[in-house]
Formats: sequence, C-alpha cells, structure tokens
Amino acid sequence: MYQIQWIDVLNSVFFAYACILFAMYLFNAILSILELRSYSNKNEYVNYKSMLAFEKLPTISIIAPAYNEEKTIIENIKCLISLQYQNFEIIIVNDGSNDNTLLKVIEHFDLVKVSRAFKLELDCAPIKSIYQSKNPAYNHLVLIDKENGGKADALNAGINVSQNDLFLAIDVDCILESDALLKMVKPFIDNNKHVVIASGGVVRIANSSEVTNGRISKVNYPKNFWAKFQVLEYFRAFTLGRMAWSKLNGLLIISGAFGLFDKKRVIRVGGYDKNSIGEDLELVVRLRRYMHEVEKRKYRVAFIPDPLCWTEVPESYKVLSRQRNRWTRGAIDTILKHKKMFLNPKYGRVGMISFPYWVVFEWLAPLIQIIGLIYLFLTVIFGLLNLHVFITLLLFVFSFSVMYSLFAIFFEAYTYHKYKGVSYMSQAVLFIFLEMFIYQPLNMVFSLSGHFDFYFKKNKKNWGEMTRTGFTKEK
Repeated sequence: MYQIQWIDVLNSVFFAYACILFAMYLFNAILSILELRSYSNKNEYVNYKSMLAFEKLPTISIIAPAYNEEKTIIENIKCLISLQYQNFEIIIVNDGSNDNTLLKVIEHFDLVKVSRAFKLELDCAPIKSIYQSKNPAYNHLVLIDKENGGKADALNAGINVSQNDLFLAIDVDCILESDALLKMVKPFIDNNKHVVIASGGVVRIANSSEVTNGRISKVNYPKNFWAKFQVLEYFRAFTLGRMAWSKLNGLLIISGAFGLFDKKRVIRVGGYDKNSIGEDLELVVRLRRYMHEVEKRKYRVAFIPDPLCWTEVPESYKVLSRQRNRWTRGAIDTILKHKKMFLNPKYGRVGMISFPYWVVFEWLAPLIQIIGLIYLFLTVIFGLLNLHVFITLLLFVFSFSVMYSLFAIFFEAYTYHKYKGVSYMSQAVLFIFLEMFIYQPLNMVFSLSGHFDFYFKKNKKNWGEMTRTGFTKEK
C-alpha cells in the first residue's frame, strides 16, 4: 500500500510537469502569432531605406570577435562593409588566433597600424595593436589584435575601442541582411514608453547556402545530417520561442551571434563576464537586474522577427556535442549567479515567469528526463507499469511534438519562405520524426554531460574550438 501511494505521487508529479510544459509550448505558439501580427501591422509599410536620411540615427559599432576564422573572415567582413546604415564602424577583434586570420585581413583590406586613443573602461587581455585601412572605401573598418582571452574578453576589448552609442555583438562567421542594422535600431528610436536596452533578431542557418560578395545569394536546405536537425530547432527557438517571450517582455537571451546593445548601460554593469561561458545570456539577465535594482524605469528587450542573420552551425557530432555542453554550462552558471531573481516579485515578469521557466524547463529538464527514464525502467522491472496509460501518453507526446514542429515549419513558410522546394519540405517533415528518436535523446545526453562538467570538472570555462567548413561561393 505504501509503495503504491509513492507510485501515485510520482505519476502525478511527472504528469503535472508534462502538462505545464505542453501548456507553455501552446501558449508560446499563440503569443508568437499575436506578436508577428503586431509586428507586421506596424512595419508593413515602413521604408527602412528612408531611415538613412534621418539626421540623428544612433551611431553603431559592430564588434566581431575572431579566433581562427581564416576560412570565412574575408567574406564576412565584406558583408559587414556593405550594410546599409548612415554612421557605423566595424571592429574585428583578433583574439590571439594561431592561423592566418590576422594576416588575411591585413593584406586584403590594406590595413596599417595606427595610434588610436581609447578608454579602458572594461577589463580585457592586453591589446597589442590596432589597425585601420589606407583605402578610403574601408575607413570605417578597425582591426584589434590582442592576446587570447575568450569571446567575452574580446567583446570587452571591442567595447573599449568603440566610439559609438550602440554596439552590435556578432559572431564573425555570420552573414547579415543588408538592412539588418536599420531594423535592429528601429526599436531604439520609436519606443517612447520604454527604454530599449537591447534588441535581437532571428538567426537562420546558412550551411550549404551560396554566398556572393558577402551576401546569401541562394538559400539551400543543409546537406549535412546534423545541420538538418538544427534548422528545425532554430525555427522553434526563434519563431515560436523568443517571439513569445518578447511579447511578454520577458526575453532573457539575445543570441551571442547577433545582438544590439546600449553601450553605456553595458559599461555600467561591467561589460561581459569573462568568467561566464554563457556570456550572452548572463549579460541580458544582468542588464535586467540593473534596470530593476538601479534605474527602476520601464524598459524593454526588443526582438525583431525578421531573419536578419545567417550563421554556420556545427556539422559534426563532436563539435555539436561541445557546443550543447557549453550552452548547458552557460545556462547553469547564469542561473546560479542570479538565483535571487527566482520567484522574486521585485523583478516583475522576469522574476515570476521568465527566470522560473529557465530553471524548471531548461536547467532541470534533462535531470527530470533521466529521472523519468529510470522511473519507467523500474516500473517495468517490478511490473507496475500501466501499459494502456503509458501508450496513450506516449502517443500524445509524440503527436504534440510532431504538430508543434510542423507548425514551426508552416509558420516560417507562411511568413518568410526562405527555404523553398518540395525536396526541402519533404526532408524537413522526415527529420521531425527522426529527431525524436535521434536528435532529442542526444541533446539530453549533451545537456547531462554539461551538467556533469559544470559540477565536477575544474575547467568550467573551456570553450572548445568550433571547426568551420566555410560557405559555398556561387560560381
């Protein structure tokens, strides 16, 4: 009798967790639709090019850390140079690369060492040299050569050298749409009720796509097995995830690959945390804490639902596992550093909704999943499994997951339609089913390894090299 009561309690706990999770997913989907409609109605007739004539557009510094990026560095800088904006500078931070990244940039863009004054407001590894181009066409391109300190350290160095109001933190391997800066800066200039402290945009996957003169000339569905899964993952994360949190003004993360920030406030909070492996998440959470604790003003972290940034994702099991391991360690580190926000009404929706969601459904999710699997195994061993109920719930979970992913695919096709063709659609649908048996279990394993490494390994800040294959150039 005692044993049966404990089984009933555990069944109730797992069932309640699943119901809340499904409800959150459904709620996210509905909010995403509402947010997209609102964004479309407000921006349908906006002529972004006309913004180029505005006299007082905020000035922007694009900061791109580079570590061993020789395969794609030239194409990516070309992309940045051709962006449509009135007043911006490009700062490439060579973070102690041991390949030809530095030499390639110097030679291709005709750079020379310069003596540039800057204020060391944020701590960073020593800056060895600063370069600018002799060619007037590249006079807004700056190259910093510094000792290796990691991505957060490189971004801090770029912020120190930057001279503008806002800064765009990007991965140097990203390719931006030509009007990306205009769309990203718009929330900063048209929001009168709230102070905008940061804005992010949709990131899409560029693997197997063709690039011409630093631009995506043809979007292709990736050929690589692992990249195909990540396309679906990015659809759900950006189209149905971050849009919903933006609607609630509870967005906690802006992708480290692509985010625009208020420079003065980032400096006030101490810049990027060099001791955090998840510097993008940690900075946004710290900025939110600062606004609640110090400025106590209405503020917003904006999100642009347009696909403005294209990036290369891991194409090997080894690199993918390292990336997801790192993401997990970064999330745990941020949660523990800012644990006082958990269910704290002082921080509004962030403290009562966003942060608890991250704790329960991001940090604890893989642990709950493995406990659930162990529990299932034990119920089978001791003959306590209700097979009828188990199969019913399994079919429900399977059906819900398929429908949610199908909705994400439909949503992308209906709104932006970047990936085209019957081949893409048929493959995408096939990989919805494959990911539940291959990719999602592996992601759980990667996350569990991140938990283990965070708690039991000494070097918690290990980044791991991300091997690039390079983009396909159109012939």
